[in-house]
Amino acid sequence: MRIWKEIWDYAKMIIIVVVIVTLVNSVVLINAKIPSESMEKTIMTGDRIFGFRLAYGLNLDFFGHEISKKIKDPERFDIVIFKYPDDESKLFIKRVIGLPGEKVQIKNGKVYINDSEIPLDDSFVPEKPRGSFGPYEVPENSYFVLGDNRNHSKDSRCWKSTSFVTFDEIVGKAVIRYYPSVKLLK
Repeated sequence: MRIWKEIWDYAKMIIIVVVIVTLVNSVVLINAKIPSESMEKTIMTGDRIFGFRLAYGLNLDFFGHEISKKIKDPERFDIVIFKYPDDESKLFIKRVIGLPGEKVQIKNGKVYINDSEIPLDDSFVPEKPRGSFGPYEVPENSYFVLGDNRNHSKDSRCWKSTSFVTFDEIVGKAVIRYYPSVKLLK
């Protein structure tokens, strides 16, 4: 009889752990392996990262209490994980460049917002980007995204169905690379 109680105690512990891990993985964290070179040198092919699913959700404290009704919006240069607009069964990871209501234009590889004379500071880009694209008028509730490795990235410039990622397609914010070494993503 005693052995059955011990077995049941271990089984309960395993069930609780499985439920907690499943909830964290489906509600809080995204665990991803980077399949391509589009975000190099920030994130390399084969790196493993964690994304935070609640980064753009309601403002909640650690106990789930609402702090405010304002929904956090992605900011310029955030690295986001989103459903690929041409095939929503795939997740992509890129950097937010254009925000809702902005005009984005790329001239000779440099990104300009709202007809600015000064290009965006994109010192994280590993090599001089090529090409001119746009202008793109970013719709409300949408974002223009580019890979850091612009010459080798399938991003807002080249999708078939749209040039934008909607807020609803964003599943999280990439926050930390944990393999092959630990690094906060900026």
